[in-house]
Amino acid sequence: MKLIGIIGYKDSGKTTLARALVRELTARGHRVAAVKHTSHQIDLAGKDTATLLEAAEQVAIVSADATGVFWRKAMNLDDLLAYLDADVVLVEGFKGEKGYPKIACLRAEPDDGDLLDAHTIAAVGPTDQVGALDVPVFDCDDIGRIADLVEQYG
Repeated sequence: MKLIGIIGYKDSGKTTLARALVRELTARGHRVAAVKHTSHQIDLAGKDTATLLEAAEQVAIVSADATGVFWRKAMNLDDLLAYLDADVVLVEGFKGEKGYPKIACLRAEPDDGDLLDAHTIAAVGPTDQVGALDVPVFDCDDIGRIADLVEQYG
């Protein structure tokens, strides 16, 4: 299973990039899963699922077109990966996680440089505040070339 991170600050285009990469990699024949990290609570307030989750440690929800499972505990990324069945997993967020390649989504802000480390394999977006980068920089619409890079790593 290839694991590729997509990191960046709020409104940097992480979800847009992840969605486009899922579509491109799926079209290339890969089974793709996505994991999204959020610092907010999952909004289930007032729903039957939330009521069940108050009582049970695990709740599954099944409809005609999708299935979801909720645990009443936080999980780390490694534990969650055991439940996924995919060739490629795109992980949105988890900026602090180490050990797998990441693509940094930049906004041309001074703190963009904080996203770059030894695990960064590429950057997407403007690089005005970052200076010279030792990784390829792509336009957000260059999904084909970014997908090529994803296929090389992992």
